[in-house]
This record gives sequence, C-alpha cells and structure tokens, in this order.
Amino acid sequence: MKHSEIKQHIINTASDLFYANGYNATGINEIIAKAGIAKATLYNHFRTKDDICIAYLKYKHTYFMVALRNYIEGKPKGKFQLLGIFDFLKEFYKDPSFNGCWCIRTIAEIPAENVEIRNEIQNQKQELLSFLREVVTKNIQNLSNAEAEKITNGLYLLYESAVSESHLHQSDWPIFSARDVGAQLIA
Repeated sequence: MKHSEIKQHIINTASDLFYANGYNATGINEIIAKAGIAKATLYNHFRTKDDICIAYLKYKHTYFMVALRNYIEGKPKGKFQLLGIFDFLKEFYKDPSFNGCWCIRTIAEIPAENVEIRNEIQNQKQELLSFLREVVTKNIQNLSNAEAEKITNGLYLLYESAVSESHLHQSDWPIFSARDVGAQLIA
C-alpha cells in the first residue's frame, strides 16, 4: 500500500471506532489492531491520538459537506433547498451506523484546554453556518443581513438540536419537528 493509502486506511479505521465507541473509549492499540498495522506504522503517520482525531474530524466533515451540498443543490429552489438540510438528516438518520454528530460527541469528551480539537470543531460548525447562509440568501430574495443571519442561525440551531435529539430518543420525530419549525421560520 502507498503511504497515502495507509494513512487513509488508518483514518477510516479510527473514524469508524471514534464514531461508534467515542474518542476516549477508543485506544491507540485498538486502532492498530483493527487497521492491521504495526505501531510504528501508525506513529509514522500520526504523532498523537489528537492528530488522529483531527484527521477523523476533517474526514467526516469533508464527506458530510460534499454530500450535503450535492443533496441540497439537487433539490428545487425555494423551500425545498431551504429545508433540505432536514431532509438530508432524515436520510442520515436511516443509516444503521447513525450515532449523532461526530463533533458534539468529540467535544463532549475532550478537556476545555484542548484548543486544537475545539478549534477544528468550531471551524467545521462555522463552515456549516456559512453554507446555510449561502442557501438562505440564494433562496430568499431581498433579505437584510440581519434577516439572513436570523434565518440561518435558526435553521442551524434547529438542525443541531434535531441531530442530538434524534440520537438521544432513537427516533426521527425531532427531525420532523425541526423541519416543521424551520418551515415557519422561512415563511
């Protein structure tokens, strides 16, 4: 395997383990065993477990944003794109491996002093907010900056709560409820 393929294999393996079991519950030795690599191979690609975590967060986020963007852009303009994030979440929820938001799961497990991981998560959430702002401004004409920000922030908060609550309750009702409230927000 090439150097880049081995690194991606480690990221994929760690991603599956971190997302399913949590960051703290997943040890380096478990990643090594599951990936079928030597300890030296892992440390040749990543200096620390935090470095693997950053790669995991970036991997999950990149995949998520590409899939979300494609999904929303494939919807008809207007309310279908504006509420598309909730429809996307319905599909995400149906995946048997759905385990809530990888960012929230991770941030809940790290100490406040871990600025590097915290910054990565904040940057990812900011990118999601920026994308939602783009969707709002493309689909609702003549909005002031304050109105666009209010709608964007509202959709973001509804989405984030729907992810957490659907995972908590092991039910999709929070997604449907968030979508209904989102529809009122954009009316």
